[in-house]
Amino acid sequence: MALNLSRKLALAVGIISVGMVVLYLSLPIVALFLRTSPLLFYTSVQEQQVIDALVLSFVTAGIALLVIIIVGTPAAYFHSRNNYHGKWVVDILIDLPLVLPPAVAGLALLLFYGRMGLFGKYLHIFGIDIAFTAVAVILAQIFVASPFYIRNAKSLFGQLDPAYEQTALTLGASPLWVFATIALPLVAKGLVSGIVMTFARALGEFGATIMVAGNLPGITQTMPLAIYGAMEGDFNVAITISILLVLISFGIMAVISIITRRKGLLD
Repeated sequence: MALNLSRKLALAVGIISVGMVVLYLSLPIVALFLRTSPLLFYTSVQEQQVIDALVLSFVTAGIALLVIIIVGTPAAYFHSRNNYHGKWVVDILIDLPLVLPPAVAGLALLLFYGRMGLFGKYLHIFGIDIAFTAVAVILAQIFVASPFYIRNAKSLFGQLDPAYEQTALTLGASPLWVFATIALPLVAKGLVSGIVMTFARALGEFGATIMVAGNLPGITQTMPLAIYGAMEGDFNVAITISILLVLISFGIMAVISIITRRKGLLD
C-alpha cells in the first residue's frame, strides 16, 4: 500500500514538473501568436523589409554553413584521428564560441576585420572593407555556429572504427582517398543533425552580427536584426518575423527529432 502511494506521488510530481516546464516554455510562444491574426500576418509578411531580411538570412546562413562543412569536416577528421601537442587547446578554442557572450564575439570580430582592425586595416589599404557588409554577417555566423558542426563531426569520427581506414591504407590507398571514400560516407547520416543545428544557429545569430555588421536594411539586416529594428517602428512586422523564426526553428527541431528517431530505430 505504501509502495503504491509512493509511486503515485512520484508520478504526480513528475507530471506536474513536466507540465510546468511545458507551460513555461510554450505560453510565451502562444502569446506571440495571439498578438496577430492570419490577415495581419499575411499582410506584414509581404513587406519588403521582411522579404529582404528573410532572403538575406537564408543566403548568408547557407553560405556560412557551406564554408563550415568544407573547412570543418576535414579539420574534425584530422583532429579526432591524431594526437598532437596543444590538442586540448584546440578543443577549447572550438568550443569557446558556445560560451562566449555574443557581444564579446562581435567586438572581437570587429577589432579583427574592422577598418582599423588587426587584419582589416591591411585590407582597407586595397580598398576592401569587411565590417558592416554582408560578408561580415557571414563571418559572424561562421564564428558562432561552427562549434555545432565541428563538435558533432569530431564525435562521429571519434566513434568510427579505424580498422576500415587502416585496411585501406595497408592496401595502398592515400589518406585523402580513405577520408573521402570510407570515413566520410560512414558518418554522413550522422552529420545531418549537426548540419541542421548549425544552419539554425547561423540563421538566429544576433549579438555578434549587430556588432560587426550593423543593422543596415537590405544589406546586413537579417531576420533577428529586423525584429530589433521593427520594435521601434512597426510592431506588427516584429511579430511577423518572430513567428516566421518560431516556425522555422520548430521545423528544424522536428527534422532533427525525426532523424534521431530513425537513427535509433536503425541502430
